[in-house]
Amino acid sequence: MRNALKTTVLTALAVPFASAALAQNVAVKFGTNWVAQAEHGGYYQAVADGTYAACGLDVTIMPGGPQVNNRALMLTGEVQFNMGGSTLDVFSSAQEGVPVVAVSAAFQKDPQVIVTHPGAAASFADLAKLDKLLISDGGVLTFWAWMMKAYGFKPEQREVYTFSAAPLLANKTWGMQGYLSSEPFAVEKEGGFKPDVWLIADAGYTAYSTTVETMADTIANSPEVVQCFVDGSAKGWYNYIYNDNSAANAMIKADNPDMTDEAITYAVESMKANGIVDSGDTLTMGIGAMTDEKMADFFQKMVDAGVVPADLDYKAAYTTQFVNKGVGLDLKPAQ
Repeated sequence: MRNALKTTVLTALAVPFASAALAQNVAVKFGTNWVAQAEHGGYYQAVADGTYAACGLDVTIMPGGPQVNNRALMLTGEVQFNMGGSTLDVFSSAQEGVPVVAVSAAFQKDPQVIVTHPGAAASFADLAKLDKLLISDGGVLTFWAWMMKAYGFKPEQREVYTFSAAPLLANKTWGMQGYLSSEPFAVEKEGGFKPDVWLIADAGYTAYSTTVETMADTIANSPEVVQCFVDGSAKGWYNYIYNDNSAANAMIKADNPDMTDEAITYAVESMKANGIVDSGDTLTMGIGAMTDEKMADFFQKMVDAGVVPADLDYKAAYTTQFVNKGVGLDLKPAQ
């Protein structure tokens, strides 16, 4: 994996972790779910400014990508923490009997969006009147199933999204799925116009996103390590979105040479403007917050949409043991 970042010169990780309250630095690997970008910024920030190191962790960030499966590496013990895509990832693990547990959620809102030409729809519900929507295979199994159940979208409206904006640009009565900081930016650049952007989370899709996952054994055997990583990540996110993030951005661009300052700035501003990282429960509980109430709400929506079975023990998929403690709130500038 290209340019894996290290806080210091690392030695090989001994597994299981030492449980001596991090008396000496413990080396851990954190696998992301895509190439380095601003949406991973809080973790890079915590490496860059020494936040992880301050509580006893030497963290190596292992970038993901199209040919990388860091989640599989976590299952084999090569990676200790993994960046989950959404709540559904751990629901799926619970359904399969795999002991993967979400321990925090950097994104309170899933950044999935529907992108349209300006004025193509008057509301999210109005999107159901579009001729076609470009939805990926992954989207069909997650938010599209919920959109059909909650808003009456039809299966025949779906066209396969191949991660090209060209079909949308050619059809003013089409919509396209996207990632808040990616597709809208691409459409603006390629199409020469500012598209309308509909955040699915604001329409009621209550999944957490960009979760931190680990194995149940890690929680049982090394809770101090988990707590340090969760706390360090929360502080990293506060510093990344509200304070000087230049060092983190330099590390992101080192891991992903295709990344530009313009794209990073667009992503950070999009996350802030839409409350992706810091909104709702985080305003009092701190970044990374997860609640039983929101988990139950999303689980029921997925049951109703036929995505997960009603008898799934979804509570095995997450724990609030390490979050909701207000860590990092003092780092947020006064409003």
